[in-house]
Amino acid sequence: MTVVIHHNPDCGTSRNVLAIIEASGKTPVVVPYLDIGWTRSQLLALFAAAGLTPRSALRTTKSPAEELGLLDPSVDDETILAAMLEHPILVNRPIVCTPKGVRLCRPSESVLDLLDSLPPGPMTKEDGTPLIDAMGNRVG
Repeated sequence: MTVVIHHNPDCGTSRNVLAIIEASGKTPVVVPYLDIGWTRSQLLALFAAAGLTPRSALRTTKSPAEELGLLDPSVDDETILAAMLEHPILVNRPIVCTPKGVRLCRPSESVLDLLDSLPPGPMTKEDGTPLIDAMGNRVG
């Protein structure tokens, strides 16, 4: 099973998701989207597969969304998409693709639904929040 993660190494959620994927025994294809950017067709395909719109995938904090005026409800999806192409940080992350589906994995434990098997436990997030108990079961 191929796993692809659109990853920002500066994001704790993205790092947690990558750690969960690797702990499950998979070596994902890591797409450093901040370095390489997005294409219009790539974003539209990811959003369609994940059931997202440009507005629902917009990162509203720790991004230039507010200063670009993108938080105004009158701004249309086409304008948001164009801004995402110019400023890749505007796309919320991580977006993970597996044969089980495509998902914006926030919170990080939502990636568990996309994996064939759970990582062995116990496992916690970077902040110590439990994900998998010692018996290998999901927590929460």
